[in-house]
Amino acid sequence: MNTQTDQYQYRDIAFLHEIGQRIAASDPLHMVLARVVEFVSAVVMCDSCFIYVLEDGDLTLRASKNPHAEVVDRLKLRIGQGITGWVAENKKPVVLSSNAFQDHRFQSFTELPEDRYEAFLSVPVLCRDKLVGVINVQHREPHIHAKGEVQLISTIGFLVGPEIELARMEAEKLKFADLSGARKLVEQAAQILQQQLHIDEDEANLAMQKQSRQSGKSMREVASAVLLHDELCKGLRRQV
Repeated sequence: MNTQTDQYQYRDIAFLHEIGQRIAASDPLHMVLARVVEFVSAVVMCDSCFIYVLEDGDLTLRASKNPHAEVVDRLKLRIGQGITGWVAENKKPVVLSSNAFQDHRFQSFTELPEDRYEAFLSVPVLCRDKLVGVINVQHREPHIHAKGEVQLISTIGFLVGPEIELARMEAEKLKFADLSGARKLVEQAAQILQQQLHIDEDEANLAMQKQSRQSGKSMREVASAVLLHDELCKGLRRQV
């Protein structure tokens, strides 16, 4: 019996169990991703670990082993752009043991000095065969990725994939709810302007659009101001 191998297997199983628990407990996605980066970095002994999440058709950097405050949540890649984009487009891993920056799919990003690292492992994160993200692992020096490493990171992707997809769906619901709420506010404000100014609906909407452009405020903010003014006026009238 290989004691060291048993220890590694127990560690890997314990981590996968922990990630499952965090997902079941509905931990915030950024916390789950941060824990994944921490674990992958320790297991593979890599110098860099990135997690990109597919959002609105682009890959957004959401987690990083190294401090990249200026690019995390800001750096975006197109599908097909660079090695990461190729992995996203083809939903297949890329394993490069050395000279990764010489690969024909490679594209450098000045914000990420890790792009000059030698070894590069990129694995797609899937949910029911639908791409939801990419996990990248890099080494400064040449590094041969064992089959078990690739399989482990892929397994992590299988676990985290549905959680990323769920977070995306929830964000879309919130966005839709916000748009729906804003639409209702604008409709209510337009009705108030029609009554107060004796104008039709189109004229009321044009008036709010003009105010929105001139003030640099959103239509929701303009509509809210109209509603607030109407409430203040009604309150004053009741006091008289």
